[in-house]
Amino acid sequence: MKVLSVLWLVALSICILGVAATKDGLRYHYYYKTCPQAEKVIANMMEDIVMKDGRVPPRLIRMHFHDCFVRGCDGSILINSTPDNKAEKDAPPNNPSVQGFDVIDKIKEVLEHECPGVVSCADILTFATRESVHLSGKFPRYDVRGGRKDGRISRELEALINLPPPSSDVKTLIKSFASKGLSLEDMVTLSGAHSIGVSHCSSIFGRHVNFMNTGKPDPTLDFHLASTLRKECRNPNDIVVMDRFTPATLDNKYYTGLLQNKGLFTSDQTLLTDKITRKEVIENVHRPSVWENKFISAMINMGEIEVLTGKQGEIRKKCGFVNY
Repeated sequence: MKVLSVLWLVALSICILGVAATKDGLRYHYYYKTCPQAEKVIANMMEDIVMKDGRVPPRLIRMHFHDCFVRGCDGSILINSTPDNKAEKDAPPNNPSVQGFDVIDKIKEVLEHECPGVVSCADILTFATRESVHLSGKFPRYDVRGGRKDGRISRELEALINLPPPSSDVKTLIKSFASKGLSLEDMVTLSGAHSIGVSHCSSIFGRHVNFMNTGKPDPTLDFHLASTLRKECRNPNDIVVMDRFTPATLDNKYYTGLLQNKGLFTSDQTLLTDKITRKEVIENVHRPSVWENKFISAMINMGEIEVLTGKQGEIRKKCGFVNY
């Protein structure tokens, strides 16, 4: 009887795991039968692309975030504007700062040649982002479920409403992430993506020179960094690194910078103003491997926000255009 009970529990566990693996229509190895080489193609192409241009990983990580926070992870950020509709990619939070659309288009073109009408643009962006994380730090190539379908709607206004600006305070950030089903821990963890890449000076909102029209720098910004930024930011379109320690590596040094008041945006430095988020920051400084695991988990959670699956949405032939 004991043996039968154990076998029954094992069978039940396998059943539960199987349900979890296919929840919401997503599952691991989704293209195993329809396009078995899909993830391999994306991984190989990304390795070649990143070897030639190290700016690609932070660009795609940011694009994925901006896609998932507007209508879910449906590739709507990839859709081009038309004479009748200004799309997400042309909204101020995305244009001109979000780049890398050409990378997704290149991957899509190859996969369309090998498996026409099979791999969605939303999944391509998700898998390419996974490769971006893998290639820009010490992260393993973690498993990602596939099966997202592409949305057919993309509106500028929705990007303006749903994307938290870099001037956000901690309460706004917590509320914004919670509205997408992400936890406070996810929010602090994903903020660590600012350890890699660059920003336009316009996104600093004068923290370095005239914070909130006071004529003085933001008192929560390191004095020496403020001085450096005044030299680097001669006009709003100038570009600065977001992390002063390891700007080309995705790691926990971002949090070290926060404790030294070197967060570039208000939305970075504000993480120290709440008791719970501050505790998360300190833990991420002292336990880098824990943060890396949390980052993988948070990226997976974010990549499954409000996905379209099954008969919802479509598989776009070209990522910039809905099918007609």
